Amino acid sequence: MIIRNASVYTEDGIFIEKDIYIADGCFVDSEDKVTDRQVVSGAGCYAIPGLTDIHFHGCMGYDFCDGTREAIDEMAAYELSVGVTNIVPATMTLSEEMLLLICQTARSYAEEGFHENRARFQGINMEGPFLSMEKKGAQNGAYIHVPDVEMFERLNQASGNRVRLLDVAPEVDGAMELIEKCHDKAVISLAHTCADYHTAMQAFDAGASHMTHLYNAMPPYSHRAPGPIGAAADKEKVEVELITDGVHIHPASVRTTFKIFGDGRIIFISDSMRATGLDDGEYTLGGQDVKVTGNRAVLADGTIAGSATNLLDCMRTAVLRMGIPLESAVKCATVNPAKSVGIYDEYGSISPGKKADVVLLRKEDLSLKHVILEGGLV
Repeated sequence: MIIRNASVYTEDGIFIEKDIYIADGCFVDSEDKVTDRQVVSGAGCYAIPGLTDIHFHGCMGYDFCDGTREAIDEMAAYELSVGVTNIVPATMTLSEEMLLLICQTARSYAEEGFHENRARFQGINMEGPFLSMEKKGAQNGAYIHVPDVEMFERLNQASGNRVRLLDVAPEVDGAMELIEKCHDKAVISLAHTCADYHTAMQAFDAGASHMTHLYNAMPPYSHRAPGPIGAAADKEKVEVELITDGVHIHPASVRTTFKIFGDGRIIFISDSMRATGLDDGEYTLGGQDVKVTGNRAVLADGTIAGSATNLLDCMRTAVLRMGIPLESAVKCATVNPAKSVGIYDEYGSISPGKKADVVLLRKEDLSLKHVILEGGLV
């Protein structure tokens, strides 16, 4: 395939008008290496890498915690249709028995190999059960568990060592031991936490390097109590997730976050639940009832329960409604998440040798024109 005359997002983080060459499912550096001369017009379009969502729960009526192959497959189909080519779906706080089933199902699905016209399953984001009861948010408090190294190892083994991210509240007994012993097996993320600044700094020094949905389910930043947000800002290795759906975080706070952390440390996530892609109504998340109106999803008590927005829409909202430069927004939805879960060597940029995943967006409104997966039009 050849994509002609597109504004191509480069590894330097800028757009350049040029052609894209694809052979055998990968990007190549010259037209003479292309054997199949299918030509796609990129005129009037931005060409960006396929997106990677490292934190979402479900869509199209399905949830990763359904624990079924069908759920993963249908979620992967929808995600690809909106430009997300790599997925790392998240668990909820559930019983170990249910988490084991989810991990076993994920392993089986992954071992099937490449699934045609589906986003690639790249692993598991374990958002629970090692969280704080006080900041559980939409997590089910009945299944919150003290951090347990052996429990994590059982779950990770059941998944075939596919847990990419492991969430933990660092102030809970046993958390520091978990971080110290498991940070080389998964990215440790501080989440659903009441930690103060010093506890968060201790966790980062022990091996944590990530923050789950920054600002949500954690103490706010203040001038006398900077909390985990201030600690993350002080640790240059720490990356932070942002939900830019227009519900979870005020646009001014999103802009401030970019000033503090820069676009190299921010990862856009959707945190989407099963209502995403469907109409308003009553749904569930982690066994709890959720009411969805527009892109707002809440529990009965009004607690925000994930989002009803896909990652491409979050990226588009950041640009069109929050004033984030397109170049930065693309980086936060493609490059940074791929680096975070260790797949940037194959995905996340339009570079020779990498898998040829491309999303073409119309310049006038960033609407989706084409999704290309490994050189094939979806």
